Amino acid sequence: MLLALLQAMRPRQWAKNGVLFAALVFDRQLGFNNLPAMFRTLAGFAIFCMLSGVVYLINDLADVEADRAHPEKRKRPIASERLPASVARLAVVILLATIFPLAYWLGQGFALTGLVYLVLNLAYSKWLKHVHLLDVLAIAMGFVLRVEAGQTLITVSRFSPWLYVVVTMGALYIGFGKRRAELALLAGQANSHRKVLDGYTIPMLDQYISIVAGATILSYSLYTFSAPNLPENHVMMLTIPFVIYGIFRYLAVLDAGVSGGAPEEVLLRDRPLQASIVLWGITVLLIFYIY
Repeated sequence: MLLALLQAMRPRQWAKNGVLFAALVFDRQLGFNNLPAMFRTLAGFAIFCMLSGVVYLINDLADVEADRAHPEKRKRPIASERLPASVARLAVVILLATIFPLAYWLGQGFALTGLVYLVLNLAYSKWLKHVHLLDVLAIAMGFVLRVEAGQTLITVSRFSPWLYVVVTMGALYIGFGKRRAELALLAGQANSHRKVLDGYTIPMLDQYISIVAGATILSYSLYTFSAPNLPENHVMMLTIPFVIYGIFRYLAVLDAGVSGGAPEEVLLRDRPLQASIVLWGITVLLIFYIY
């Protein structure tokens, strides 16, 4: 049962909380000479992993009937009854009673951001996921709140607001891509699984994806030569090709219909996409901390 509870909390999805490190890395505070900031960010990451796990439990409790009609989601612990709903509810209460005292200990701003994140996701589970466009916008806002949570944990001096735009556009790109993959997978049964899919069509989503993909590349490019804490010779622009490749690669995976509905599955299985992310990360670290 404990294993089923852990599976229901989606540990594979916890990688999304890695954006909490954005403030630490892009404000050039990553390093052994700044251990307090690193430890606070690591603690914040762990807390958000628990908090996002609670959100997934609440989501699965709310969607249990719809998940049972889905060819893949019916295997989830709550939908398959490997994890009793009563146990999941008790786990939610215990986890929340643990999470927010720890979050408050890290700082009022961090705790408040975590609370807003929880409320947003509760609203998503109850209402927003059924509303065309607002469903994906709510997902994107969740990523922005993660970035903000990371900022509240350290003293930020040079963090560029362009990164908020990049994160928002990137999250919208992945969100619309996931909706497209769900439509392709479920075909005529899409509405019976997720009501909001009735408001989308594949041609419409292709247009949305094209728009936000271009906006992501443009906003990241603007960041690389306009942020205040970057080298004056604009060497950060060398990272742009990795971002472009990553965006195009995910689009290719979507078009092929291979795990496109689950971004975490793409990251775990697609070697070219993994390589582009790793090379981008190494290049960023070299520019920020060695160059």
